[in-house]
Amino acid sequence: MARILLVDDDLRLSEVIEDWLTAEEHVVEYQSDGRGGWEKMSGSEYDVIILDWNLPDANGPELCRRFRDSGKTTPVLMLTGRNNIENKVEGLDAGADDYLTKPFSPKELSARLRALLRRFMAKTASSAGELLSAANLKLDRKGRTLHVAGQPVHLLPREFALLEFFMLHPEQVFSANEIMDHVWSEENESSPDTVRVHITKLRSKLGSTGDDSWIKTVHRVGYKFSPPN
Repeated sequence: MARILLVDDDLRLSEVIEDWLTAEEHVVEYQSDGRGGWEKMSGSEYDVIILDWNLPDANGPELCRRFRDSGKTTPVLMLTGRNNIENKVEGLDAGADDYLTKPFSPKELSARLRALLRRFMAKTASSAGELLSAANLKLDRKGRTLHVAGQPVHLLPREFALLEFFMLHPEQVFSANEIMDHVWSEENESSPDTVRVHITKLRSKLGSTGDDSWIKTVHRVGYKFSPPN
């Protein structure tokens, strides 16, 4: 589940996008103009920003450039009806991470967003330290070891990858499908059931289950990594 800001003055298209992304279990906030969009962009944190090129009171690339100049690194997907290479270059040079030309399929939008999220999370992971800690958990990313309360715990490769993913994104809720995209991204045999089985095994190895588990089930949404109750 990602928190997404949508800034576009096309109300009909925005409704379609918001309904589609909400059905995919994302949280979408909407602004129809540049002023409101900038207030949200500069004052709140999002996983992805979808930004229209032409707004009633602002230019999308200029907003994106201001956003980058302020030090923000949130991925930005630019929407536009312009399809020539010069406009694409202008948008990317302004700091956009990707570019989608109208009209487009909601399925393509979803695919672009998943790719942006994967790249951003991979970049975040690569910049993190070799040792991840949370209370009595110590995960050595280089040595591929886990210690719980000072005791070594053996993890299978997929269990290690799953715990590493959760520890890199504490308190964030992810659906089973999102976890599949990030932890099983190169395998076709994964499924929500596969995710559930691995989480059950990982909970057991961490020595806690249910409400006392590090990995909590968020009803009808997914899972999050959070200190035991």
